[in-house]
Amino acid sequence: MVTPDCTYILIGQYDHYRRIFTDGRDWPTNAEPTFQGYSIGKWIDEDGDGVYDVLEIETRNFKGPRAYDEQGLPLHVDNLSVFKERIFRDKTDRNIMHDVITTFDNALTRPWTVDKRYVHNPDLRAAWPEYDLNEGNAQIMIGKENYFLSADGHLMPAKKNQAPPDLRYFTNTGR
Repeated sequence: MVTPDCTYILIGQYDHYRRIFTDGRDWPTNAEPTFQGYSIGKWIDEDGDGVYDVLEIETRNFKGPRAYDEQGLPLHVDNLSVFKERIFRDKTDRNIMHDVITTFDNALTRPWTVDKRYVHNPDLRAAWPEYDLNEGNAQIMIGKENYFLSADGHLMPAKKNQAPPDLRYFTNTGR
């Protein structure tokens, strides 16, 4: 849904919509961090034909801990991630929408870019299945540290030279 001051993207999972402010505002200095972050965007007429054809978005101000994707890859605990996006229709096939996303995060060795492509389905009664991949998530937070649970049930470090967790509050089951 597009309005003069804000663009809303409807999402079918946990959050009911994503709000992208397009009214020219600056970054807030005291906004409460959220898992979805705070998004500011601008519409661009790239080819000068009087029609906006690109939405550029920057999202920051995240609450943590967070995962990069449904598989559970953890983002940095400093929550300073910045996501920059360009959403546009393919110039050669108007049935394809691109969302080129670049992630800047201190858990990554360099910025990471991916091109998510969405294909228009002309079927007015199309079935749109939703998938939730949290079932196989083996990431575990103990205090402020992230660990990995191996397939055989052992707690493993998630990064090089990571200190073991403080287990004094866990009861030994004697397995």
